[in-house]
Amino acid sequence: MNTRHRGRGILLTSGLAIVLAAVALPFYWLVIASTHSSKEIFDSPPPMVPGGHLLDNLTSLQESAQFGRVVLNSLLIAVVYTVCAGAVCTLAGYAFAKYRFRGREGMFGLLMLGLVIPAQVTLVPLFKMMADLQWLNTYQAVIMPNLALPFGIFLMRQSMAALPDELLDSGRMDGCGELRLFWKVVLPPMKPALAALAIFLFLYQWNDFVWPLIILRDGASFTIPVALASLQGLDDTDYGAILAGTSIAALPMAIVFLALQRHFVSGLLAGAVKE
Repeated sequence: MNTRHRGRGILLTSGLAIVLAAVALPFYWLVIASTHSSKEIFDSPPPMVPGGHLLDNLTSLQESAQFGRVVLNSLLIAVVYTVCAGAVCTLAGYAFAKYRFRGREGMFGLLMLGLVIPAQVTLVPLFKMMADLQWLNTYQAVIMPNLALPFGIFLMRQSMAALPDELLDSGRMDGCGELRLFWKVVLPPMKPALAALAIFLFLYQWNDFVWPLIILRDGASFTIPVALASLQGLDDTDYGAILAGTSIAALPMAIVFLALQRHFVSGLLAGAVKE
């Protein structure tokens, strides 16, 4: 019996190691390729050890796209969006989960339609709205349209639905106002769900390409995906610089996910099991 269990453990570990290697290999090659010139990247076989062109690629990236400013733009937009959208989604999720009002189910159903409607359908009306507000080429035009993200509201609504109503009633009986009740009673148990929501919102905004491409016109205000896309020329493309920028862009995503991965998993499972 022990031998059979040991064999299963070895087989499972080997399988996980193969999957991990398959997932990690593209990221490894991305970092390695960012240290090579564009010509060396297309060598056969491809380079698998670090090269000596990292500084050249970073210099070219800075000169071509003001990449230091672009990184700050992306960080500012992603952080502000995460905070603001997190507040909107959390409050909306709480309202849908714990308040009873006429039309609640219908409104929530309409909101969920946003999960199946392609984002491209809304690009033209959103652009016209931003133009009417004279917000073209501004950060608020990038941040505001997606604050009430349907998936974020759905995630928080499902998490808060598992919160006992008796806990809220007890707080109200103790004299808590609604805002204090929300801040002191509702939010503390929601930390895993809030962490999952924060990761999702940050990565959503950090990787967003189409809407910033449409709304931002000045290279100094570009986000990372738009700036990297602008480096692709018709005749000549500096792939070394693009891959160096892509490596830098992947770093904050890895840091955020690794720092909050435990909360991310438990937050996604919140509300999945009912007593």
